[in-house]
Amino acid sequence: MARIAFDLDGTLIDSAPDIQANANAVLAQMGAAPITLAQTRDFIGNGAAVFVARMRAAAGIPDSEQAQMYAAFIRHYDEAVTLTKPYPGVDEALASLRRDGHVLGLCTNKPLGAARAVLRYLGLDQHFAVAIGGDSLPVHKPDPAPLHATLASMGDGPCLYVGDSEVDAETALRAGVPFLLFTEGYRKTPVAALPHAATFDSFAALPGLIRAHLPQA
Repeated sequence: MARIAFDLDGTLIDSAPDIQANANAVLAQMGAAPITLAQTRDFIGNGAAVFVARMRAAAGIPDSEQAQMYAAFIRHYDEAVTLTKPYPGVDEALASLRRDGHVLGLCTNKPLGAARAVLRYLGLDQHFAVAIGGDSLPVHKPDPAPLHATLASMGDGPCLYVGDSEVDAETALRAGVPFLLFTEGYRKTPVAALPHAATFDSFAALPGLIRAHLPQA
């Protein structure tokens, strides 16, 4: 059947509350004001180092503090799981896709340890045959290499990428992989402006959408 790779934050899970709490703990150590949940969602997508750089800039903290703040942020990232929720219907959709014979993989810019920790906490880890994180390779999304590596580890067959953001859309485009856009995540650009093969706003619709799309994949 198909090889289906998924993004994580903003696609399968709403992790922004946990990421915000972790970020604000670091900012508090620096004597800086906290960031909002809206800012947190805006800063997510290009990996932990970029997230820290964006929150640091928002707080007016100089570049010289980047390494210290990044280390503090990463130190507790694997524990930032208790406020995270899967989007409705995610577990059921992933189970349905596996029953249909598809192989599922994860391709995220989240550090691999943190990604695995939150998947275990939510009981979603059982669904994925392979996981590539933002620190698994020398490059991360939107470079297509992580998506290529994820799919290459999943055998043969048609492939799809499921994500929510501008980064995911660019990654799929550069990798030459059909992209299914989840419209309820952290996207900031209008749907029409992002390259995609199809969109969905509910995971209950995803298995049927994939069945319909596979002849074109």
